[in-house]
Amino acid sequence: MKSATWLRIASCVALALAVIVSGISVVGTSRALARENQKSIYAILNEAPEKAKTSQNPFAGVPEAVAAGGKLFEQHCAECHGKKAGGTMRGANLLSDEMQQAAPGTIFWVLTNGVVRRGMPVWSKLPEPQRWQIVTFLQSLRPGGAVSSTGK
Repeated sequence: MKSATWLRIASCVALALAVIVSGISVVGTSRALARENQKSIYAILNEAPEKAKTSQNPFAGVPEAVAAGGKLFEQHCAECHGKKAGGTMRGANLLSDEMQQAAPGTIFWVLTNGVVRRGMPVWSKLPEPQRWQIVTFLQSLRPGGAVSSTGK
């Protein structure tokens, strides 16, 4: 009887250790996948055609465009990307290095075409000037608030 009790205890301990080890493995794998997913979120920026990448922002440096873009962002984008553009479970962090280094034309292209496979709608029906105002607003969020037409 004593050996049966010890056998049950040993089995429970072995099971507990297996659960702990597999849990650690799953957590590590989940974190790695989350990091990889974060990188792939911004892969769309590399898909913009060269013509789009070199497009100049007609509202670069226009303070009124920043304000108008901020209102448009709040109406159309904040629900997914957060009120301060820092991202949510539904939308990418637009303050990330990848976004902050993207050329204005690239951002405009993504905004126009959306990222449907990730749930971002196509905004091509939003008038072009309003899309550029959103780009201008996003560029104003760069460190130092620099708004340039080149994306640098």
